[in-house]
Amino acid sequence: MTALKLEHVVKRFGEFVSVQDVSLSIEPGERVALLGHNGAGKTTMMRMILGLTPLSSGRIEVLGSAPGSRQARRHTGFLPENVAFHGALTGREQLRHFARLKSVPARVADDLLERVGLGPAADRRIRTYSKGMRQRIGLAQALLGQPKLALLDEPTSGLDPVSRHDFYEIVHELSAAGTAVLLSSHALTELETSTDRIAILSRGRLVANDDLASLRRAAHLPIRVSVTTTDENVEEVAARLGGQRINGHSVELTCQPDEKVSLLGRITGLGEVIKDVDVIPASLEELYRYYSTSAGEKK
Repeated sequence: MTALKLEHVVKRFGEFVSVQDVSLSIEPGERVALLGHNGAGKTTMMRMILGLTPLSSGRIEVLGSAPGSRQARRHTGFLPENVAFHGALTGREQLRHFARLKSVPARVADDLLERVGLGPAADRRIRTYSKGMRQRIGLAQALLGQPKLALLDEPTSGLDPVSRHDFYEIVHELSAAGTAVLLSSHALTELETSTDRIAILSRGRLVANDDLASLRRAAHLPIRVSVTTTDENVEEVAARLGGQRINGHSVELTCQPDEKVSLLGRITGLGEVIKDVDVIPASLEELYRYYSTSAGEKK
């Protein structure tokens, strides 16, 4: 069964159209990054998936059920962008409370606290937690009951680099166990190797929806090639390749994807003066800018 299916979904607030004719599906075990500028419609879309905001038109299915239905709620985990918990409760008390609401044994809550790195702080009051620690409590509650669909809105907000790495390990474990993950984030760099597909919203419209390699091919953005040579040969290499010297021993060039093999052949043909070559495809940030800008121009 498809974990999440949106068909021609529209949401209007008066005359303003927040989500415009969006169709998107996510299969079990798939990790999809949902990108878009502030106001692009990401949060509204998540609220519709959760059944918190009614659709103006279109259709959404969550594990074959209507958004907000008992079946959908039972198998959906959600981490909002701004988590809020009772400061007088300990982390353990708060998570065990959520576990009772989901009919999950208390020991599962305790195990999840350990999994998100809060074991040593589990019996401290939440008011003493940092923002990153509160975010981890939010992640733990989203994982209660082994959800089949996880909606994560800016999940790494407030997390340090080590905690971010641990978070994506958890996402990988969820995916491997068959959980479909829809993840919204502005931290684009960390998504490149942590998701299977990229969906980009711009002004409420879905302007891109594919894996990173396919988005790069479709965008046809230039590839950067950095050539490292010796100090005494850098000017000659720059002149022969038509590149730009960027420091004492490096030359930077750009080419279209279909020109890459030919350029690499020219570089290797220079022989021993070439010490190293780095090929840098368009980053997710560049792709995001391209698709968002293209959508604006089409409009």
